[in-house]
Amino acid sequence: MRAAPTILHLDMDAFYASVEQASKPSLRGKAVIVGGLGPRGVVATASYEARRFGVHSAMPTAQARRLCPNGAYLIPRFSLYRQVSDIVMALLRELSPLVEPLSLDEAFVDLEAGGVAFDSRTARATGERLRADIRAATGLSGSVGLAGSKMLAKVASEEAKPAGLLLIEPGTERELLAPMSVRTLPGVGPATGEHLRRAGITTVGELAEAGEDELVRMLGRAHGVGLYRMALGLDDRPVVAERDAKSVSVEDTFDVDLHDRVRIRNEVQRLADRCVQRLRGSGHSGRTIVLKVRRYDFSTLTRSETLRGPTDDPAVVREAAARLLEGVDTTGGVRLLGVGVTGLADYTQEDLFAQSLAAEPDGAEGAGEAAGAAGAGGNGESGAAAAPVEASGARVAAEQPGEPEPAPERRWPAGSDVRHAVYGPGWVQGSGVGRVTVRFEQPGSGPGRVRTFRVDDPELEPSDPLPLVGDGEQGPAGAA
Repeated sequence: MRAAPTILHLDMDAFYASVEQASKPSLRGKAVIVGGLGPRGVVATASYEARRFGVHSAMPTAQARRLCPNGAYLIPRFSLYRQVSDIVMALLRELSPLVEPLSLDEAFVDLEAGGVAFDSRTARATGERLRADIRAATGLSGSVGLAGSKMLAKVASEEAKPAGLLLIEPGTERELLAPMSVRTLPGVGPATGEHLRRAGITTVGELAEAGEDELVRMLGRAHGVGLYRMALGLDDRPVVAERDAKSVSVEDTFDVDLHDRVRIRNEVQRLADRCVQRLRGSGHSGRTIVLKVRRYDFSTLTRSETLRGPTDDPAVVREAAARLLEGVDTTGGVRLLGVGVTGLADYTQEDLFAQSLAAEPDGAEGAGEAAGAAGAGGNGESGAAAAPVEASGARVAAEQPGEPEPAPERRWPAGSDVRHAVYGPGWVQGSGVGRVTVRFEQPGSGPGRVRTFRVDDPELEPSDPLPLVGDGEQGPAGAA
């Protein structure tokens, strides 16, 4: 514990939803829910307006729609969220070299290490300046907690929400924590909370009064000792600037169970390409390829294969993922697929061809000898999956001579960015029965007009997100 509140915790307010409201003027002050939109979708973030209806993160989207039927339901736009996060994290690194990001919208900062705060007065002034800088740079609000430890700084930022700042003076920790629910403390989830409730312990003060010996008896030594120390406000963990990534993975949940083996192979190869893109983006390579399959009955299987050296080559990852898939029975249907890479390194094995031939299956989790039955094309370019091959070696029907296949219908997910040749930038409000409805507005404009087009309108194209502040364009959308 420090004698001064020089550990800062920043938590952006309803981050994904706030970004959507900032970029879509017609949604400001309205209920916005960001997450999966299909029947198996889950809420990622809900705006404070939506939370009044009982909507919260990790809730099934179908349940959220029942609670808040008039809310705006949007797909996540992670590329924009990362851009905004980069701006925020850069502001934090101006304060100190010790910044510990926890997610895109949350981080600890050691203000003392940066020489910007040594006591309560300078810490509060730094926190207020940070909030103002974030608002100026992004148009968004963040909540700030200041304390002598990481745990208390995080508690303070949660209490300060939304758009506030709370400083916990050293020496007042126990008094502040005592009336709070035990669920306030890190490591106390629903199961532990219920176990403590049955023992008559519901507040942090009651947790402290129970004593270390009683908590060890109830919860075991490691958990009991840790909770007792936190109940007293004791936390000596330092702010760690670099948190080493242990794995990189991507996964998709499907609205309808997949049964077609060729479609499943295609999805695995697509996920492998996305995983490599994320792997390269983090500046890593990896040695172990992991396939995750959740079947129709919710049983989840993982299979892994360790290569002779680390790689960030998409062809190698695709081939390994295809081999792993051959060892999984998908007859009853698949509801989720995922591809990941572990054993990360900062370099890449040069002999990629050798490692793809000499893969070492991880014991019972390996894929067996059916290597490459759905092999990738080996072109080494990220995002270019090879044509799937049936077990008999015959190519899919698309390669057979005859009439050309019709172009697939263009999909316009709600919330995605578009640009029209006449009306300029906008976003999709909804689509169906061959039509797509677009609202033409942009950050900095007023609420825009809504227009409807055919889904195959040649003048309407997907677009990249516009920045929230600064470089947005004022074109036809602003005048619509």
